[in-house]
Amino acid sequence: MFTLGCDRAYLYGHPERELTGEEQSRYEAALAQRSQDIPAQYITGHQEFWGMDLIVSPAVLIPRPETEHVIETVLACVKPARAGRTFLSDNSLRIADVGTGSGCIALALAKELPQAEIHATDISVLALEIARANAARHQFETRIQFHEGDLLAGMDRNAFAFVVSNPPYVGESEEDSVQLEVRKFEPRNAVFAGPTGLEVIERLIPQGREVLKPGGWLVMEISGTIARRVQDLLGDWEDVQITNDLQGIPRVASAQKN
Repeated sequence: MFTLGCDRAYLYGHPERELTGEEQSRYEAALAQRSQDIPAQYITGHQEFWGMDLIVSPAVLIPRPETEHVIETVLACVKPARAGRTFLSDNSLRIADVGTGSGCIALALAKELPQAEIHATDISVLALEIARANAARHQFETRIQFHEGDLLAGMDRNAFAFVVSNPPYVGESEEDSVQLEVRKFEPRNAVFAGPTGLEVIERLIPQGREVLKPGGWLVMEISGTIARRVQDLLGDWEDVQITNDLQGIPRVASAQKN
């Protein structure tokens, strides 16, 4: 599909199609890159997330299906899907997506919450270029405001209904357990937080409290290795919950500002 620039239906519908010499060279070049462990998404420049085709490059973390649980958790807080929780209307929602990378979370929330005002931050200028390109690609450039900065620096106090993030949460001590492709090619500062894996989250939680309105929600992707320690860090928040992914691994922490 990448070599021919076609969709899956065309590929399956034309089994007799033969590659030209130029196409064969392009195909072999892509295979050569893949044989060096370069992720397929960086070779093709694309990855699907929440039903959207997103541009990716080595400047951004490759969006993963597990991160879609972050979107589901936010939507469950906006729309009354779980009994016993305090819900927020989708009218005039202000959402901060911290460490936006490719923009996948911000774009998915813009898609699902048409009334939301979304602010996306990243410390990387190159990542913000990719995120802006994806916003334009999906016609959300007027819906999402992008900010260069460290976490929530410069954001107003008590201004947001949600702070959402897929922060770096892998500890450097866990490096050997991380996929080789991730270690070699994905941006290190988007994967590894420091020695314990909690270093960014420890900063994000108090900053989130500062910028959230009373009753606002902090929603973060995490890993199973730090889930208990994240719960401890959220000890003075309300309605702290850990959501598992489809493999039963703790994946999302959510908590409400009291």
